[in-house]
Amino acid sequence: MNRRQFFGNTVAAAVTASLSSPVAYASWLQSLTEASSAVNAVTGAGAQVTLEQAAVQELGDGLRGRLLLAGNDGYDKARRVLNASINKYPALIVQPTGAADVQSAVMFARERNLLLAVKCGGHSFSGKSTCDGGLLIDLSSLRSARVDSVNRVAYIGGGSLLGELDHESMSQGLVTTAGTVSHTGVGGLTLGGGFGRVARRFGLALDNVKAVDIVTADGRLRHASADEHPDLYWAVRGGGGNFGVVTSFEFALHPMQRQVIGGEVVFPLNRARELLKFYADFSTGAPEELYADLVINSPLGNADGVALIHVCYSGDAGKAEQLLAPLRKLGTPIADTIRPVDYVAIQRSFDNSDPRNEGEYLKSGFVSDIPDRLIDDIVGGFDPDPARGTIVFTQHAGGAISRVAADATAFPHRYAKNCVFAAVSWPLESGPDEAVGYLRKYWATLEPRTYGFYTNETADESHEVLDANYQGNFARLVQIKNQYDPSNLFRLNANIRPTV
Repeated sequence: MNRRQFFGNTVAAAVTASLSSPVAYASWLQSLTEASSAVNAVTGAGAQVTLEQAAVQELGDGLRGRLLLAGNDGYDKARRVLNASINKYPALIVQPTGAADVQSAVMFARERNLLLAVKCGGHSFSGKSTCDGGLLIDLSSLRSARVDSVNRVAYIGGGSLLGELDHESMSQGLVTTAGTVSHTGVGGLTLGGGFGRVARRFGLALDNVKAVDIVTADGRLRHASADEHPDLYWAVRGGGGNFGVVTSFEFALHPMQRQVIGGEVVFPLNRARELLKFYADFSTGAPEELYADLVINSPLGNADGVALIHVCYSGDAGKAEQLLAPLRKLGTPIADTIRPVDYVAIQRSFDNSDPRNEGEYLKSGFVSDIPDRLIDDIVGGFDPDPARGTIVFTQHAGGAISRVAADATAFPHRYAKNCVFAAVSWPLESGPDEAVGYLRKYWATLEPRTYGFYTNETADESHEVLDANYQGNFARLVQIKNQYDPSNLFRLNANIRPTV
């Protein structure tokens, strides 16, 4: 046993021994959330304010969960997101264990006009799920997953991760669309869209939302569904975090076998143009049970790079060989991992390769096809440089997603057959300027070939660009924002500004 492990175990044992009674535990927990002085903070408008010690202490005392201030154990972990270049310091962090704690935090922020951020899985590339000087609601303690297999409904806590949803639902032979990386937050993914490996078959994550419990800006807990607060139910499905903090989701589930056919065929980077041309036809003609992504990747520190096609087929296994036969005709790959695989396992397969452990910057755009001119721009501008990581990838859309009317939910991009992403990473010590400058210049050549973008992956778009991205649904979204959040308390998102 090394010294660090020995001392860690010794401290843990001492803490455990000292907290043998409920009174001792409560006293210890209170010491973690005790406000020793006034707290400096900022409002949503950026003004400096001072929060009185008594008010902060009252907030902490009223929570069942934790209130973290700078210096408290757990504060540094809670304030961070996966994009390591985002380094912000909230004035306060509330870690609720239920809707009542969320209500308390929202009311505290509203009464003082505080800048307010909400964090679920922390996957926000732009860092909007944390903040400097405001109040952060960290939902990591609000995780639960329960499946009603008879009625095919999943009840999911607002801070849960996608892997929890997959794990519980698939144990009952049921599934719903839940992204492609298991440690993504359910809330962030779902409210803005929610692509995934079965979305072409069962619709976006938001298309499967039957109801939500949501704390709105007035501090009220509302149940929104087709029958209760239908306007709010419509808006949260594509309007992102603009309307409140969702504390619970109800998802429709669908029967599906646990074993699917999935994996990748991987080729050298110099095959990228050929694979893009192949993918343009292959993905367009695919049945709804087949999900296929194309990835062109030059990792940080490696200029060689690869081009690959990732697939997940959830249909009749007897048809898989014929359906995937065109992939076998592409020649001998560097690697071929396509095989029968557990669905929950393939949902976790991108977890370690999710490239958010350095500085990151990303752009996205929807396309209804992949013409030769777009292929030329993607390949022509892709510059493998070991000093940065560069990746272009698609998320396969169409199918059931496209069968929903553009105004049936707040998500308008039903025309898309793919979402194209371009991202760059860099070592934190080198700074972002060169890498981000390259990606912006590169994306400027691709963007004219796209129409709209994925609001879950917003970067530095202007208000005018964000407004236009809601397309024909924008006017209705503004009306609902005016009703439920007229002061724009929930502004750290693809923000819909109220007009009242």
